Amino acid sequence: MSIHFGTDGWRGIIAADFTFDNVARVALATANYFRRHKKISKGIVVGYDARFLSREFAETTAEVLGNRGIRVTISDKISSTPMVSLLTKKLGAAGGVVITASHNPAKYNGFKIKGDFGGPAHPEMISKVEKELKKVVRTNVARKKNLAHLLEKGIVRHLDFTQAYVEDVKSKIDLEAIRRSRIKIAYDAMHGAGQGVMEQFVPLTVSLRGTFNPSFGGSHPEPLPQHLKELSRAIVERRCDIGIATDGDADRIGAFDETGAFVDSHRIFALLLKYFVETKRLRGEVAKSFSVSQLINKMCTKYGLKLHETPIGFKYLCRLMTERDILVAAEESGGLGVKGHLPERDGIYIGLLLCEIMSVRKKKLSELVAEIMNEFGWHYFNRYDAHLTEQDKKRILALYTKGMKEIAGMPVRRTETTDGIKLFVDDGWVLVRASGTEPLIRFYAEAGTAEAVDRMLIAARSV
Repeated sequence: MSIHFGTDGWRGIIAADFTFDNVARVALATANYFRRHKKISKGIVVGYDARFLSREFAETTAEVLGNRGIRVTISDKISSTPMVSLLTKKLGAAGGVVITASHNPAKYNGFKIKGDFGGPAHPEMISKVEKELKKVVRTNVARKKNLAHLLEKGIVRHLDFTQAYVEDVKSKIDLEAIRRSRIKIAYDAMHGAGQGVMEQFVPLTVSLRGTFNPSFGGSHPEPLPQHLKELSRAIVERRCDIGIATDGDADRIGAFDETGAFVDSHRIFALLLKYFVETKRLRGEVAKSFSVSQLINKMCTKYGLKLHETPIGFKYLCRLMTERDILVAAEESGGLGVKGHLPERDGIYIGLLLCEIMSVRKKKLSELVAEIMNEFGWHYFNRYDAHLTEQDKKRILALYTKGMKEIAGMPVRRTETTDGIKLFVDDGWVLVRASGTEPLIRFYAEAGTAEAVDRMLIAARSV
């Protein structure tokens, strides 16, 4: 039996490896870690997303923790990952657990662990949980006290995470500026944990997939253009100013401008950085994942800001946010965190910040993007996910590890291996790496034109 924590927690296929018995084992290992290494007087926070059986898996987790003498605060309804991180920090809890598989397809579920600082557990913490897991991985976890008994005794209690989150975010975002601007907002919750939340901050012109549907309507709850065609159409048809989408646990964002064009996370990163430095006059350092655009490097050079680059996985960015004065931290896949909120990704918060930027700057989203690109040069990016056999996966990674002299007819100038293999050419770069959350290889590319990106991706996956 193999239970492994990847880039962001443990994920598995429901009823295959993600079972009640295995969740109980992981919960027991987590409980043992906290009892051994942390002060547990204020307990642990537990939340869950909108996936099949997520609430029941969360209740199993709460039962196991409670039976180990740990007090548990569990959400009274579906909660986003940022909500759990926020409550963990606000309550002074030892840590948090979220039952979610984030952006993975509906057949998956997962188990994320949060640190007391309100963000993804640091890698060494996960290593210690995995060591505890090895001791109990074949154990039938006994739970003498059921959830009803634990609730009655006050060891487990329910709390409205959404209300606490809404109150916190309202104190940080300039909602008055957004209201005055009367911008028209379209929001797609993708049947995820953002359902019913965005409209508590701003009126929505268009609201899509805001209902409970554990199959995600047959779609993939990752906020990428191919999964958001209806949102793009609705923006144009209803003349909206911005479209916002969040993933399965609402920690990632996808955005569209008023023309229905996708605004990727690299450009969102740039918009936030420019707004914080030039409009809000904030200072600090900047952190980005290995797969993020060189545009951010250029902006940091102009602003005189120190830039950190990490392996892929927000847990690495989170560490910097807890140890350094980080202004903005972001990864390519739609996860962004900012100063003044949490050391955590938060799709709804970042979406509201985009609305604030448009309202304060009094410009369309497309104009704000063009402003940056005209100053720093146009950067285009794309990613291709290849579902391959294990044999092909190993073959391709071995080829790239051995070294490539050219890609799409362009000579490779240098190679970096922070996370995967990144090949730099004169007009951009290609990155090849195995996913840490799904059984596939990801190919990433950036160049000065969209056509060059396409050529590089085709060449990269055709080896």
